[in-house]
Amino acid sequence: MPSIMSPQWQDKAAGFFSSSGVKLKEAKESAGTFVGEVTKDTKSNVAEVAGRVGSMVKSRWALLQQPSTRHAVQDRLISAAATTGTLLRRGLSGTKDKVVVGKSKVEEVAKITAQKSKTILTDIERWQKGVASTDVFGVPIEVTVQRQDYCKPIPRILVNCADYLIVSGLNSLDLFKSEGNKKVIHQLVSLYNQDSTASVPEGTNPVDVAALVKYYLASLPEPLTTLELYNEIRGARSSIYSMRNILKRLSSVNYMTLEFITALLLRVSQKSLLNKMDARSLAMEMAPVIMWQKENRPEFYRQYWNQMSKSPSEKSVDTPPGSYTAWDMLADDGEAIDASSPIPLDDGTPVDFGAIEVIQLLVEHHNAIFTDANETVWK
Repeated sequence: MPSIMSPQWQDKAAGFFSSSGVKLKEAKESAGTFVGEVTKDTKSNVAEVAGRVGSMVKSRWALLQQPSTRHAVQDRLISAAATTGTLLRRGLSGTKDKVVVGKSKVEEVAKITAQKSKTILTDIERWQKGVASTDVFGVPIEVTVQRQDYCKPIPRILVNCADYLIVSGLNSLDLFKSEGNKKVIHQLVSLYNQDSTASVPEGTNPVDVAALVKYYLASLPEPLTTLELYNEIRGARSSIYSMRNILKRLSSVNYMTLEFITALLLRVSQKSLLNKMDARSLAMEMAPVIMWQKENRPEFYRQYWNQMSKSPSEKSVDTPPGSYTAWDMLADDGEAIDASSPIPLDDGTPVDFGAIEVIQLLVEHHNAIFTDANETVWK
């Protein structure tokens, strides 16, 4: 097929290709030269860096090889090792101390747990068998007197408390009115339930001893004046003669104990300028626990007495098994239950003014009412 391109365009195309080939060759040569230079520069830079690193390592190594530098490094290493050893020894010593303290605490808790567990078992045994033979709180007064080896038909706990008050407590402020310390009462209840002849511990606050007397009288199953004679005794409060004749109908134990308590109150009232407790004040405090009717019995005292008996370390009497709480098991005084708080002795029952007047009469006219007592209380 004949060419459709004119000779003129053929010449131009040949010239274009010819010049393009020359330019490509020149570009190739230029690129090769540039790559070579770059490669050369790179090798030169790497060699320079390597030389610098080698020189630095060599100089450092030479420095380390010098005796003074080597000794300084050794000293630093030795010092660091010594410091580390000291810290380790301190850590081990502190750990040992903590272990010793922890062991001591564990042993102490274990000892307390063992003691309280033993007491709990004793309480369960007491509950199963009934009131223990040594208990005085919550026990009929006749039973307590029969158990004891004593010349007077009066509970020894009352005699010992009265002796303590006569010797060292008559001047105490608000005697028989202040509520007493719960912790101390716990301890005293436990003491006398285990040994009814025990003396009051030396140094006991007279206020707590007086509160214990009230507490004991409130725990009796029947009032000291008896339920049977309540109305007659109350009705005779305006006549010393009538009162004397009615009281003679009490049992020997009740009569002698009533005489004993009112004689003690008389001694307290004689110090009223110091203790602020006259016959009327004492009668208001003591009437609710000495003379009451069945429907007005001092239940608050009894409930608190039962509550106290649940405490294994400071128990009094029968506690059904299974009624112990976590506090009973391990709690110290002063935890959830504040063992040092006062015992609230006001049970909220209506005031029996007749009973108050009776007790006031017995205190103020004690010698006239109890003229034929078998023996005086204190000589």
